[in-house]
Amino acid sequence: MDTANINTPDILIYVHPELSAEGRSKVENEVMGCAGVIAADFDHNKHPHALMVVYNSDATNSNQILAAVRKYDPAASLVGL
Repeated sequence: MDTANINTPDILIYVHPELSAEGRSKVENEVMGCAGVIAADFDHNKHPHALMVVYNSDATNSNQILAAVRKYDPAASLVGL
């Protein structure tokens, strides 16, 4: 895929700090399954409650991604970048 002409913003989504490692893994998988998502990763060492997402804004938007995260943490919040 030629990514030179694709708009790929980054967003940061916070989940509850007590969301389990298994829950965070499920969130990563759920978000990676969203159309247009290029990468979705928690920083498991420094900030285990912060999910960094890179996505193609022509295929999805931050609200759709946040909705996917909220399946596992209804209080998840979009921080942005």
